[in-house]
Amino acid sequence: MARHLVTSALPYINGIKHLGNMVGSMLPADVYSRYLRQQGHEVLYICATDEHGTPAELAAKAAGLTVADFCARAHEAQRAVYDGFALSFDHFGRSSSQQNVEITQHFARKLHENGFIEERAIRQVFSPADDRFLPDRYIEGTCPHCGYDRARGDQCENCTRVLDPTDLIDPRSAISNSTELEVRETKHLFLLQSKLQHEVEAWIDEVADEWPQLASSIARKWLTEGLHDRAITRDLDWGVPVPADTWPDLAAEGKVFYVWFDAPIEYIGATKEWADAAGDGQVRDWKSWWYGPDGADNVRYTEFMAKDNVPFHTVMFPATELGVREPWKKVDYVKAFNWLTYYGGKFSTSQQRGIFTDQALELLPADYWRYFLIANAPESDDSAFTWEHFAATVNKDLADTLGNFVNRVLTFSRKRFGDHVPAGKERGAAEAKLGAEIAGLLAEYEGHLEALQFRKAAQSLRALWSAGNSYLEEKAPWLEMKTDQEAAATTLRTAMNLIHLYAVISEPFIPVSAAAMRTAFSLEADTATWVTAEQARALDAVPGGTAFTVPPVLFAKVSEEDLESYRTRFGGES
Repeated sequence: MARHLVTSALPYINGIKHLGNMVGSMLPADVYSRYLRQQGHEVLYICATDEHGTPAELAAKAAGLTVADFCARAHEAQRAVYDGFALSFDHFGRSSSQQNVEITQHFARKLHENGFIEERAIRQVFSPADDRFLPDRYIEGTCPHCGYDRARGDQCENCTRVLDPTDLIDPRSAISNSTELEVRETKHLFLLQSKLQHEVEAWIDEVADEWPQLASSIARKWLTEGLHDRAITRDLDWGVPVPADTWPDLAAEGKVFYVWFDAPIEYIGATKEWADAAGDGQVRDWKSWWYGPDGADNVRYTEFMAKDNVPFHTVMFPATELGVREPWKKVDYVKAFNWLTYYGGKFSTSQQRGIFTDQALELLPADYWRYFLIANAPESDDSAFTWEHFAATVNKDLADTLGNFVNRVLTFSRKRFGDHVPAGKERGAAEAKLGAEIAGLLAEYEGHLEALQFRKAAQSLRALWSAGNSYLEEKAPWLEMKTDQEAAATTLRTAMNLIHLYAVISEPFIPVSAAAMRTAFSLEADTATWVTAEQARALDAVPGGTAFTVPPVLFAKVSEEDLESYRTRFGGES
């Protein structure tokens, strides 16, 4: 089987993330990783908190903590939320790790050796009120492109354009709000991306035609506009230090690498963290995932991210990898997402707009959110979260279509036949027809997951659930009981086999509920990781005589009272 390396964009450390962040990176990466594991592939799913940069310092200051303490606490808080969402990371690391420091510094030294880093004197904003140079995110102002009045000095959150601090209109210090800013000369390291433009273009030409249009079009747009040399150091107290053995003067000044230089390298750093954390005498070869004569050519590398992260992962980081002149693995497939909006307005961590992941788990179990978000993933365009749409999806798909089917079948069978699956007769024409339908829908579902088409995969999964309800309505075992109890037993046995099939194939979407369905049956030898087409047609994994229990209600409906309370708490409009 293949080796699959999966990464999702690193969540930034300054606070719990919103649902848009979850559906734009980590959740679809988890669904895909779970599916690949069920297919028998070797999978390494890596993520980490992105801990360097200005917002970390600002958030720590606001919390009255050192940056190191703030990041340690925030990392654990985020980890708890992701555990709550049942994200199956193989390792969830930290970009402040020593492993990332060492690998980032190695990359910088190699880029320097190869002539792709240059020290330049630049004019940078200095705040007399704060007595310091202000890195880009310490400066706020009005975006010159869209007029957004809270743009940061590195990127406008509203239009996503990358900026320099001197581009801003009416700039002010994010520390003191002082508008008395000066421009002074200082020295920084620049990555000479312009010298790597043609190499990045050649690489994009090799791989990007396979990517979704969203990812490839953003990458090509940046290349068409031309790659500019970019400062990769900042005047901060927190970050990966510039190595003194290569740049003693800058190291003495306390320069650190720009967060967007070291953050993508943390995918590699976190993989080494994973290897170093192995216990019980295990030895994990982290380099085989990332480094080799052909760049780990037996590894398929898939990245998941929202569209604002695409330029850094498809242009800037590949330029870095190309410039070190070493065989580091570059991404094979970039799955990019548009925005999930909140009633048409952006979710925003900085502005606390929309429902956040910790709040979501306070309201309802993770599977409700996992299913809704993937079923409405913003793949081809932005998609909107509304409480009304959320409730309708939960009530129709999860409560009525899946949950009600499981409860009806198991409750009725226990009432009529006891706590063991009834044997019944041999399967008939209706069962053969159902098996063929299930096998066909399963093939569609698998195809969509292989192609990373998550909304389509959700539609196929919903159709599989619906097929069981249609079969149950057609056979009507409650009527069969009056004339032919053996026929009713056959219907119920078949329906129970559908429940088991649903448990196996629904696991990537709703892992907790899938486990509850599966453990309802006492099958000691139940080691199946997936369902083959033949098994789908046969529907015989749960034989007659198998003991079973009726699990608690899988999905409760969202009531009008619930909806009203959610709208009151979180707002019902952008």
